[in-house]
Amino acid sequence: MEPITVENDRRPVVAVVGLGFGAEFAPIYRDHPDVQRVVVCDGDEEVLNRVGDELGIEERYLSLEDVLAQPHIDAVHLVTALPDHGEQSIAVLKSGKHCASTVPMAISLEEMSEIVRWERESGKNYMMMETAVYTREFLHCQELFQAGAFGHITFGKGVHYQDMEGWPSYWEGLPPHWYMTHAISPLLRLLDTRATTVRCLGSGQLPANRQTHYGNPYPAQTAIFELEGTNVSIEVSRTLFQAARSYTEAFSIYGENYGFEWPQIEGEPPVHYMLKEANGRRGRTIESLRIEAPERTDLLPLSIARYTQDSVYSDGSHSSFIQGSGHGGSHPHLVHEFVTSIVEQRPSSINAVVAANWTAAGVAAHQSAMNGGETVHIPSFELHPAPAG
Repeated sequence: MEPITVENDRRPVVAVVGLGFGAEFAPIYRDHPDVQRVVVCDGDEEVLNRVGDELGIEERYLSLEDVLAQPHIDAVHLVTALPDHGEQSIAVLKSGKHCASTVPMAISLEEMSEIVRWERESGKNYMMMETAVYTREFLHCQELFQAGAFGHITFGKGVHYQDMEGWPSYWEGLPPHWYMTHAISPLLRLLDTRATTVRCLGSGQLPANRQTHYGNPYPAQTAIFELEGTNVSIEVSRTLFQAARSYTEAFSIYGENYGFEWPQIEGEPPVHYMLKEANGRRGRTIESLRIEAPERTDLLPLSIARYTQDSVYSDGSHSSFIQGSGHGGSHPHLVHEFVTSIVEQRPSSINAVVAANWTAAGVAAHQSAMNGGETVHIPSFELHPAPAG
């Protein structure tokens, strides 16, 4: 094998932009064997220098524009404010760099279409860093699903309950289903499909002063989706304010032989339901067991495997990290998939088309809710070949 030199090192230089949640990802990139080095960026110079010093990262920038101007930076992971994801992802791809982005992909169908277009035209990778499909619980369920344990699927349900009081102002009045990807993506990934239509109702009433930013009156929304190529329907519910419920991201899926429920209270194991043949009049019984999902460090390089448990927010100081060492141990799996997709020159597992199909479902659901629950058709995003020349 040819020895790696400065001239032939094809491992990417990755910039992490936004050092709130981004502080969680920077050390994983730093320790990944296929990353040449990581640089960091944040508009708050105090935060930038503190995180850079703590993680031993020397190269630092105060703006995304500064990052995009650096020709030696190959990839950018955006961990920035939710309303900016679409515009910033387009800018990253236009600059000729690979792009990873925290969910959601964008909050408008137009921006989603542009990201799909620029992924194709730039030849660079896009990946939406959806934690829910890389948690230890999802990976365990997926393994059972692929082994055929469930049989024909009958129904699926996703929920995401989180109180956003005191979070940055852009969350105030946000339509709940604009941020539904944590709840819907596990079901769409397992069933290998997309949502085609939605009927959604809003619930509750936000105070008038909280409706001004987005024109949304609802603190909660519940939607029913039809899916492409299957007779299965799924239900997704989301709350952001005014619901006395502890944090959870959860999905449940039920087949003719097997059912799986992600824990409804964080810290509890998932529930597995198994059909058992029995003697006697009833003929069959359902056995339920709580089974801990195993770690899947076997899927990771040894140098980052510890990050399924060890994280910046392991002390519970951030509410989104209640879920098992930062979103169910998903973070190193996400980083590994993004990095290896670049190195192997293949699309990421949550490329722009997949991300758009998952995210558009929530935008369409809100549209339905604002129109009294009318049926809304969800556009399909396709990755067409780049035009010749």
